[in-house]
Amino acid sequence: MDLQTAAQAEEILRDIIIKNPRIVLDDPPVMRALVSANDQLRGENIVDLRSVAMRRLETQLDRLEATHRSVIAAAYDNLAGTQQINRAILKVMEPNDFGSFLEMTERDMPDIMKIDFASLILETTQQEPDPTLAHLSSVLIPAPTGFIDKYLSSSAGKIGTKVTLRAVTSPSALVYDSAPCSIGSEACLRLEFGAETVPGLLILGANDPNQFSPAQGTDLLTFFGTVYERAVRRWLA
Repeated sequence: MDLQTAAQAEEILRDIIIKNPRIVLDDPPVMRALVSANDQLRGENIVDLRSVAMRRLETQLDRLEATHRSVIAAAYDNLAGTQQINRAILKVMEPNDFGSFLEMTERDMPDIMKIDFASLILETTQQEPDPTLAHLSSVLIPAPTGFIDKYLSSSAGKIGTKVTLRAVTSPSALVYDSAPCSIGSEACLRLEFGAETVPGLLILGANDPNQFSPAQGTDLLTFFGTVYERAVRRWLA
């Protein structure tokens, strides 16, 4: 490129930048290059506060963008979780008898809730398991009085907490005897059926050890557990 052509190109570029300054302002690498060139012209012993301010603003902008992405991701996760719970609640309301309700828990809940195993534990005051309960479904597990409190006491949460999320390191033989795979984490939804009655427990087990953890929120599962609890009351009344 000869000098005349180079001069013409520079003039054209200059006109474009003057007419559309945002081409430069919206391009961080170009802005950094301009600031760096300006610093070199001013000398190493002169501090340009504008470049310092720009670097700080860039850092703040990066943080804001990261926060923005995190908020959007959390919003999508919350929306997906809400839709999942809504589907599960609608499914809980479908059965017309207790046998169908247990079948729904065993067959449909794992698919809807994205888990690998579901079971319903009902405490009984009888010394021997009630055969009328045992034959209904393998998802229904009769347990002696006090089993649920003892089972939940191994976690850091308080006894009586509606939802307990935790890793499973030593799976209970009573709970996971019929599980189709190894269980790495679980959600335990405590069910209360009224005064003077023994409690129940809905177990949602996952092979993934990170699917359920104490750090996660429990609002949606608490709501689902309340709906499921009331559905069970209807059949046990």
